Amino acid sequence: MKRFYDLWRARIKRLNKAAQGRPMALMVLFGLSLVNLSSEWPSDIARPAFVADLDDALPDSFKTARQLLFDQYQRRFPRVPTAQPVTIVEIDDPTLAAVGQWPWPRNRLASLVDAIAALKPLAIGLDIYMPEPDQTSPDKVAGNLPETAGDLAARLRTLPSHEAILASSLRAAPTILGAAALDHPTFAASTDMRSAPILVHGTDPLGRVQRFDYVLASLPELQAAAHGQAMLSVALEQGVVRHIPLIMGLGDKLVPGLPMEMFRVATDSSAISVFADTSSVQAVGVADVQVPTQSGGDIWLHFASIRSSLSRYVSAREILQGTVDPERFRNKLVLIGLTGTGVTDMRTTPLGELVPGIEIQAQVIETIFEGRFLRRPAWLKWAESGFIIMFGLLIIWYVPRTQSRFAAFLRDVPKGSTILGVVLHLLNLLCCFFIFIRFGLLVDAASIFIILSAVMGCFFARTLLHVVERARAEAKGPE
Repeated sequence: MKRFYDLWRARIKRLNKAAQGRPMALMVLFGLSLVNLSSEWPSDIARPAFVADLDDALPDSFKTARQLLFDQYQRRFPRVPTAQPVTIVEIDDPTLAAVGQWPWPRNRLASLVDAIAALKPLAIGLDIYMPEPDQTSPDKVAGNLPETAGDLAARLRTLPSHEAILASSLRAAPTILGAAALDHPTFAASTDMRSAPILVHGTDPLGRVQRFDYVLASLPELQAAAHGQAMLSVALEQGVVRHIPLIMGLGDKLVPGLPMEMFRVATDSSAISVFADTSSVQAVGVADVQVPTQSGGDIWLHFASIRSSLSRYVSAREILQGTVDPERFRNKLVLIGLTGTGVTDMRTTPLGELVPGIEIQAQVIETIFEGRFLRRPAWLKWAESGFIIMFGLLIIWYVPRTQSRFAAFLRDVPKGSTILGVVLHLLNLLCCFFIFIRFGLLVDAASIFIILSAVMGCFFARTLLHVVERARAEAKGPE
């Protein structure tokens, strides 16, 4: 067996030498191109089983480099907001100090909703879910009183529950309740929630969107009172939020994310539209707003720095005290969320900033309002692969030619290959940055750099090995 292996190894070595390193370079070019495609297989072609196995065997082979590059695009050119359609009402530390610790009694939250509704916003979204009854409600307090306080208990039971008070406030205002998507059952989780219909134009996309089996939603009484329900889920990749799903699957039905449901309620539309074909979700729309999406019904979010959006935050304390400027709410989309210490969920953005979860929802709405989307369509992945193959084949055909101008250039300028490589890769990076800025397309310059560098390295490694062997032969001298 060893003899057979050595024989084939010698033949391959002779073939590679006779062909001036081209066979090895071809193997590297097509092998790495396949690995790159397997890490992000385009949705318009069915993924072969061996490609899935390759991706499992080599996880994050190109994905990490690609993500870090796309983060750098945004860090160098963050989105600069041109409008502020969203106002965030934050239940912050000053509010908690003045009003009381979280969770509040539901009647107190109702007072906040009433105060915001009086300022005439287009819609009010609550980044809050309430799956359990309020234990401070009069009927619950009555149940905990001793038998000697029977008269007091009876009078308490005649009062409306805190859920009933909040339900009345939710019904009177254009409100949307948030819900948390879950992959596993927990206490108070359910398998369904009330949501507005989603109209599918084309093929049913349920098998291609992010799906969940369980949801942590508010009490049925509150769901029935609100004008909409929406998922609050975000997609995390290595702890960073890059993708935001606009629609998701809950069991066997489609449900909206909070941003699209906010637009539906604000425009008084009856349903959200989804446009899909056999391979992917093309867009999600409501009224005259249509958002182009990735194949799974999500979008790459172009983040703005949190420093540019601090003016949209209003403390809930100011609203409850009646000291806020009404113009900050009139005809705005209002989000209510927690930002107080210890009660908020913080998320990391591609800009390296740690922001409240409600800020991400606000940025999605702002991006849709401005119509400034980042895109990475399937055709772009094929275009990148085609460019890599064509340029790689050009390198393999031209570089080994000893009589070419390139070979003469390398003989005359010892550091010429390094200079040329740096210039070409800088040009590649600058072109990709320009495409990002001008068209909002995410071009994977990292994979182009890695694969073409590896192909070029095959010839440099062969030349270096030849130099080393010749040096050893000269050191031994004539026998």
